[in-house]
Amino acid sequence: MGETPHRSADAGTGGTRVTQSHEWPAGASARVAEAPVSTRSPGGAGLGGGGALPRSRKFGAERAFRGLTLAAGTAVLVIIAAIAIFLIAKAVPALRANTENFWSYEGWSPNETQPKFGIGTLAFGTVLSSALALLMAVPVALGIALYLSHYAPRRLGTALGFLVDLLAAVPSVVFGLWGRDIFINPVRDFSVWLNEYFGWIPIFGGDGPFGKSIMLGALVLAIMVLPIITSLSREVFLQTPTANEEAALALGATRWEMLRTAVLPYGRPGIIAAVMLGLGRALGETIALALTLGITFGISFNLIQNGGNTIAANIANAFGEANETGRGALIASGLVLFTITLIVNITARAIIYRRREFTESAA
Repeated sequence: MGETPHRSADAGTGGTRVTQSHEWPAGASARVAEAPVSTRSPGGAGLGGGGALPRSRKFGAERAFRGLTLAAGTAVLVIIAAIAIFLIAKAVPALRANTENFWSYEGWSPNETQPKFGIGTLAFGTVLSSALALLMAVPVALGIALYLSHYAPRRLGTALGFLVDLLAAVPSVVFGLWGRDIFINPVRDFSVWLNEYFGWIPIFGGDGPFGKSIMLGALVLAIMVLPIITSLSREVFLQTPTANEEAALALGATRWEMLRTAVLPYGRPGIIAAVMLGLGRALGETIALALTLGITFGISFNLIQNGGNTIAANIANAFGEANETGRGALIASGLVLFTITLIVNITARAIIYRRREFTESAA
């Protein structure tokens, strides 16, 4: 049955307390007794291990880095607020002088004695050209990204990825000049063909002229945002855990089924972020659209007739000849573009937050 534990001196008076040495693991009391006094815990209690933990420095590198990052994040918010305040302060006088409804009027004459201008046409053209550009660019970009990450040999994929990254560095004015002088001819011929055979569809109707249209501007925009979406999507696809891909293949999935069930769901938040970043680039593009659009005022869904205008392109074209009220009107349109971009980014963050389980599973 074993020996009865040795009682302390208090046991003779009816106490049942076991001595402290018997509360420790076997052999612990001997090791503590043999250990130097300096290695025992304060007060002689416990199993040693040194004294209290060293105090952290009051001003260490960690606190300095934390303060630096906090200041950087705060500076971003301050800059955004300052931009909004500046735009509002400059736009209010022009909006007060406007004699037409700013939201519904389809003309732009802020330099007259009786200023008349509206944002409806410009906002419509901005959203339409950007949405059409994404509609053309996103499928192609995702296809290129999947090929570079999962189909192409490693050396070829690396080389082609480097070329795609270089395409993103081309200035927008180069794209605009290329679209105006070179790409306009095939777009005009294609527009004539669409009008001849599909003119019964409103978006391809009209009697011409064709060329400098929403279609041309959207195609140039699609080529501009293509490398951004491709590069980010490719990096996201490469981060897919190998175990997920091998598990899908081990269950008998084909290469495409593996991509559809393992890679695309895992990279969905990254794809959304890439698309929204491309949309932000398209919404704010200026010179390329100023060179490729017909610059007319009027809301129309026709994609092939000469015309179309955007907020950024109108600012670039009209700022040089604008008076004080005209500059205020252009700044007011910039405030609308700023709001649209802010809404797009907030929406993207909300979508990514709802899909956060994919990012959490990666950790």
